[in-house]
Amino acid sequence: MSALLELDGIAIRYGGNTVLSGLALSVGQGEIVGLLGPNGSGKSTVLNAVTGFAPLAGGEIRFDGRRIDRLTPQRIAQLGIRRTFQLPSMPARMSVLELTMAASSERHGLGAALLHGRTMRALEDATRSRAHALLDELKLSAVAQLPAASISGGQKKLLGIACAMMTEPKLLLLDEPTAGVHPNLRGELVAELRRIHRLGVTLMVIEHDMHFIRELCDRCVVLDRGSAIANCKPAELERNRRVLDAYLGRAHAARQPLEAS
Repeated sequence: MSALLELDGIAIRYGGNTVLSGLALSVGQGEIVGLLGPNGSGKSTVLNAVTGFAPLAGGEIRFDGRRIDRLTPQRIAQLGIRRTFQLPSMPARMSVLELTMAASSERHGLGAALLHGRTMRALEDATRSRAHALLDELKLSAVAQLPAASISGGQKKLLGIACAMMTEPKLLLLDEPTAGVHPNLRGELVAELRRIHRLGVTLMVIEHDMHFIRELCDRCVVLDRGSAIANCKPAELERNRRVLDAYLGRAHAARQPLEAS
């Protein structure tokens, strides 16, 4: 399996605080990889680094064979990397449908229309049709006309996925997609992410819900204090002493399963 994303010895520092230290990991084309670790281990910083929002103090990041750590966030996004956020902030004056349409990579005015041989009306119609289809898939059609800021936290997570998928990404990075989502909907979220995966999208997922990780992911990378301490299948996590120590501490790791974290 060829590597789509490669992090080669990356380091990130904020002032005197080292957040990531010589981190190396890769995500293969077509994989679903879980990125795990205790709070403060550097998981979200990895997503910030990949998307160009956290400058590196060392190392390199390559996407589809190309070095991207010196590119702007906008250019990285244009190459096919999109992400969602743990606490998404939504505009109060745009509806769910309007925000989804605005996220489309095709909504760049006359130049995009001419490039695709379309009129602006045809481009608008195609964008609207795709947005409606995604909102329907993600069970958001009932709130399509509501202000994006007024919907529930779980619905905002789903809206973030819809906006990301409007751009037809190659790699989708998800930051705690189940946080704030009703437990009854988590199974549907797994099914939806698997559907996205079948479309050819590679996924990297930050998540604390181990049941969700077991259902969704092919492989897990576990971080602790900015370094990778495990790279294994989800079923192997509970037998990994370094992972148990990181989550529970040495005093408790021998007595408690990982699920307790």
